[in-house]
Amino acid sequence: MEKLLDCVMEIGERMLISGGEVHRVEDSLKRIFDAYGTKRTDIFIITSSMVVTVHTSDGKAYTQTRRITETSADYEKLHRLNELSRSICKNRFSPEEICAKLNDIAACRKYPLWLEFICYAVISGVFTLFFGSGIAEAAASFIIGALVRLIILVCDKFVKNRIFIKFLSALSATALSYLALRLGIIPTVDRVIIGAIMTLLPGIGLTTALKDLLVGDSIAGLLRTIEACITALAIAAGYFIVAYLTGGSMI
Repeated sequence: MEKLLDCVMEIGERMLISGGEVHRVEDSLKRIFDAYGTKRTDIFIITSSMVVTVHTSDGKAYTQTRRITETSADYEKLHRLNELSRSICKNRFSPEEICAKLNDIAACRKYPLWLEFICYAVISGVFTLFFGSGIAEAAASFIIGALVRLIILVCDKFVKNRIFIKFLSALSATALSYLALRLGIIPTVDRVIIGAIMTLLPGIGLTTALKDLLVGDSIAGLLRTIEACITALAIAAGYFIVAYLTGGSMI
């Protein structure tokens, strides 16, 4: 049971890190332990911590706590972990088999870096067009979007705070947009900035927070909502600093 608890905690931790909602992680872990015939399972999860106690039929109790220090939005990995949890409930794998399957999921191929650069560039350019800009502004936003991904890549190596990374990215995107305006590459700067920072907005985090709130996980929902709001303020602060120093405005 100790080995099983360790493996299941690893599944829950990776699901949270990959962007899973708290109630879904709790439900997945409880279903796994129920499949192995535990008498009672007490699970408490928030975005930064997991506490699980398993009571067996022989009267013993096993408890493990994990600290969650990072989050992301890797829905491909989250999908694989969901499939693994369902497979465990059906087939009741041994802890060794579960660990082997977890290693396979950890080693699964991620999206190539060049594709991420393209996605950032396309999203920025398309949103700039969507808000009514011309081809010149869209092209500038396309390039700035790719540069934003480069800035995030560099910051990930030296900065641990993801909110501060969003602040630096928004500041850089705004500075590059004003530079393009000063050089006469674009006639206006407002829609270029909007398009460039669209990739930074915490839309997924806020959506996940609302899901947690709607199902009754108030603590986790509030924590994620606060994090999303602080991230949005950091992005706004990045724009404001550049706009204030350059004497510019959105219009």
